[in-house]
Amino acid sequence: MNIAPALDNQIVAASADAAILNRITADDTQLAIWHRPLPVTLAWVDTLEWNRIDDLDFPAPVDALDAEIAEGLEEAGYPRDERGVALRDEIATLARRFAAIIDCETVKLRLEVVQTDACRKFHADAVTARLLTTLSGPGTQWIETEVPDRISQLAAGDVAVFKGRLWAEEPVILHRSPPIAGTPDTRLLLVIDPFDPVKEAAHD
Repeated sequence: MNIAPALDNQIVAASADAAILNRITADDTQLAIWHRPLPVTLAWVDTLEWNRIDDLDFPAPVDALDAEIAEGLEEAGYPRDERGVALRDEIATLARRFAAIIDCETVKLRLEVVQTDACRKFHADAVTARLLTTLSGPGTQWIETEVPDRISQLAAGDVAVFKGRLWAEEPVILHRSPPIAGTPDTRLLLVIDPFDPVKEAAHD
């Protein structure tokens, strides 16, 4: 398995420079990866008592991210001190970056504790694009459909933007949650999507 490969080709672009995420807008690019260590301000995340934390899943306007995220984190049981502020800032900064790249005014945020083999099959999501970053535990795995036996894996802290099926009708990059059932591993996964109120209403 490849861990955090360094790539820069038409399909996958990866770099230690955050600007690489903008490459997702290129016609042939289906995955953009910003390789970075987990911010030192989030080193405490691994010490969370996972059974005391609730998952978050809500839309937030870009111009109200800080307040919306702070409220959500407090309600979910995250620390209310400077640690919670650091987590809020991390989520808000990534959400603003993603919204600017995708050109949307509202994003849907999901912050979830994963302790099972959720999304165990390689797939592409039914969205325009999706940002994924793992803040604790094993990172997301991905493959190119032409070489499905070569599995690559993001590291904790890496930020990846995947094109979804609404942008790439025939995706050649698929991803999944790493299999962790039966292991002591726990993941804290942040997911950011563009928010489509029409699509959301259709699912209600």
